[in-house]
Amino acid sequence: MDTGENNQGLRKVLELTRMISIVLLLLHFYYVGYDVFDRWKLTTRITDVLLGNIARTGLFASFNRPKFIGLGFLVLVLIGARGRKDERIRLKHCMICLVAGLLLYFVSFFVWQLDLDLAAKTEWYMGITSLGYFLIMTGGTLLSRTIQKQLGDDIFNKENETFPQEERLLTNEYSINLPAQYRYKGRIRKSWINIINPFRALLVIGSPGSGKSYFVIRHVIEQHISKGFTAFIYDFKYDDLTKLTYNFLQKYKSSYKIVPEFCVINFDDLSHSHRCNPLYPDLMFDITDASESARTIMLGLNREWIRKQGDFWVESPIIFLTAIIWYLKKFNGGEYCTLPHVIELMQVEYDKLFSILRLEPEIDAFINPFITAYLNDAMEQLEGQIAGAKIAMARLASPQLYFIMTGNDFTLDINNPFEPKIFCCGNNPQKIQTYGAVLSLYINRLIKLVNRKGGQKCSLIFDEFPTIYLSNVDGLIATARSNKLATTLAIQDQSQLKKDYGKDLSDVIMNIVGNVISGQVMGETAEQLARRFGRTNQNRESLSINSSDISISRSKQLEFAIPASVISALSSGEFVGMVADDPDQQIQLKVFHADINNTAQLNTAPGKFKELPQVREITQEMVQEKYRAIKMDVKKIIDIQLENLTNTPELNGLLIKKK
Repeated sequence: MDTGENNQGLRKVLELTRMISIVLLLLHFYYVGYDVFDRWKLTTRITDVLLGNIARTGLFASFNRPKFIGLGFLVLVLIGARGRKDERIRLKHCMICLVAGLLLYFVSFFVWQLDLDLAAKTEWYMGITSLGYFLIMTGGTLLSRTIQKQLGDDIFNKENETFPQEERLLTNEYSINLPAQYRYKGRIRKSWINIINPFRALLVIGSPGSGKSYFVIRHVIEQHISKGFTAFIYDFKYDDLTKLTYNFLQKYKSSYKIVPEFCVINFDDLSHSHRCNPLYPDLMFDITDASESARTIMLGLNREWIRKQGDFWVESPIIFLTAIIWYLKKFNGGEYCTLPHVIELMQVEYDKLFSILRLEPEIDAFINPFITAYLNDAMEQLEGQIAGAKIAMARLASPQLYFIMTGNDFTLDINNPFEPKIFCCGNNPQKIQTYGAVLSLYINRLIKLVNRKGGQKCSLIFDEFPTIYLSNVDGLIATARSNKLATTLAIQDQSQLKKDYGKDLSDVIMNIVGNVISGQVMGETAEQLARRFGRTNQNRESLSINSSDISISRSKQLEFAIPASVISALSSGEFVGMVADDPDQQIQLKVFHADINNTAQLNTAPGKFKELPQVREITQEMVQEKYRAIKMDVKKIIDIQLENLTNTPELNGLLIKKK
């Protein structure tokens, strides 16, 4: 126990020890300079006798022995000294005093070699030795006042926030394995990000430039193609991912029993695009397929309607469009069941349009409210119901879109084991509003066809996912595992997802995905991820300084393993995340914070990639001719059906002629 009595006793012992050291030094001076002291008449018989007795002990047997012994006692004094702690005292100042003092203390011996008289030599020797002794005592005292126990110099707490990560390579026939490296206890260690169950969905988050596509999506495409997956790739900035996919397919053709057909939809470069009808009649099995397609188109064109589903003015255009699609599906075996024909048919006059629609009994319940409003002269209501669909669809009336969407180069059942395909959809950031709705239709029809039993394993990759509308995306993630669909969604931030899909659906998407990889993100997204990654035991230190001593308290506290501030400051290529495991391949260390190594790519220099193959020679005249042909097809449908109504007595009652 540190009591006042103990401190006082220690102080007396130190004072006595210091006095012994000084006395030994004075006896040394008296012995080596005895002749000078005698000349100065500073000797006495008593001191001479005392000095003789001490000399017989062997203290003066060598010149420096008393100096060493005196220095030893001084060291004991300095070890026990407890000076007032001062943060301004630096260790280097103390060491300068100590080194200088030791040099003077022992180098003073060479004064005796100088060509001086004995008195001068003695004076210089005693002065230099005393100065050295004083500097040693001063340096030692200052050293006892320095704060030698320092807190860690890890300003940003980086070392404290490191944790062990998975270093094993865990593979299976579906896995995605990303080579990485991480920092732990001051060392850089190799690791692996093992996504052993991609069917539980992968969410890739990161602000622009964080490296989502370059460091993650590229690996997903390559490794899935190398393992024989069919694939759909939504290429937001065509043709970055499309060209990569094509080259990987050329490299890994041997991975497939049946080599997949490589298909591309791109509305800007028609010569490098296949043609595909998303409303292909043979793959529309009932009117619910038409309803889902209509909803996808309308919500894709009017993204603000997503949060207003169920509203009268939102549902009415969807129902009207559903009726048009199903009518064309049933007419003449679906010969004209394409989106361009739907767009043109919607522009027909109400008298003619409603008359021919009444010929299809399955859509009678769909069109009856519109016909009633028309016959009752509720034109404002009718225009409000239908104009939303007509105006929105008119934005798609483009010869390029008409040309692509009326062909049948391939079908959307890409995971058909007998006709596998790798399908890339290319968007244009400058035309998101137009292309996004059409591509959303392709994607929703594709999802409907591939999310079934018995299909080949399939990878669905959506770069910049919020730029398209995917209905029932939560249902896709929830059911995809049993149907071998590996879904990869890339977004920039959850706020972007909320803006386009609404808060409720965005929260569902964030919470049901099993695998998350995140680059730099800010705000609520970073905070949510920090909570998801959990906490670790981290060391905490506190420093307390009093008049004579310092103390450091150490403890452990649960803190976020990866704080939101760290996620907000990630560099490009640096990612955090959490992976899911399987019962037969369990992973204890699921959370990671690592740099992904991007060296395992196919000829990473873009100049070594093969160019995309040209599908066909396209001229502007061919495109315009198809555009005109579609308009003539619709006119032909109207003429045939009206003639049928007019010439068939039992159908005359279906003709609508407003008075």
